[in-house]
Amino acid sequence: MRSIAALMAISIMLIGCKNDKKSEENEAKTEVAESNSSNKMQSDSSEIEITPISHATAVFKWGESVFYTDPVGGAEVFEGESKPDFILITDIHGDHMNAETLQALELENTKIIVPAAVQKKLPEALQSNLIVMNNGDSKEVMGFRIEAVPMYNLPQSKDAMHEKGRGNGYVLEMNNKRLYISGDTEDIPEMRNLENIDVALVSMNLPYTMPVDQAADGVLAFKPKKVIPYHYRGKDGFSDIEEFKKLVNEGNQNIQVELMEWYPDNNKS
Repeated sequence: MRSIAALMAISIMLIGCKNDKKSEENEAKTEVAESNSSNKMQSDSSEIEITPISHATAVFKWGESVFYTDPVGGAEVFEGESKPDFILITDIHGDHMNAETLQALELENTKIIVPAAVQKKLPEALQSNLIVMNNGDSKEVMGFRIEAVPMYNLPQSKDAMHEKGRGNGYVLEMNNKRLYISGDTEDIPEMRNLENIDVALVSMNLPYTMPVDQAADGVLAFKPKKVIPYHYRGKDGFSDIEEFKKLVNEGNQNIQVELMEWYPDNNKS
């Protein structure tokens, strides 16, 4: 009888151990699932996929929509990319606006959002595609709310490379997510006063826009969730984007700085 009782006790203990082990495994699985869900939300909070093409030119996939910014370089640089639902152009300079590229893309009825200064520079064949927006304007396009915001040099002067009011930065919003594309700007008040930006593309190159330290100061002022330095090749080579990342994270560790390859030719000098 004692042997039978002992065997029953051992069996109960083993069953208890198995149940405890299963419970621990289930808890571990739950923790991993919750962790993966949390990481996914943190890493994909904007639901925006960005493909750098070069300098200021990029392809954005946001939900079911695709749009290009400042498409230059010929249609060949967009080979393999989805056709755009719309296009944003920030300024008249050749690294932002190129009529030959736009025509080669065979856009048909694709809408091209431009400031008035760009409209005046584009040929008649493209005029029917254009939606003109100037600083302060906002429009609904393809399910996006698009706001044209200022981009300019400081101090303001008539001989500045980028006068206030000529070009546009853009803030796009959909499903309560907000994307900022700075265009050629310096650390201007209008950038510092932005709110609730999920992803920001910020330029930094001399003498055209601003140095790295000013770009970092501006970003620390408006506190986007994520910032991506772009448009960072200047007359004397490439801005130090690693230093930019360091400065931003020293000032605010909650801002994610993502470094992307904007110069695929790797011609860094």
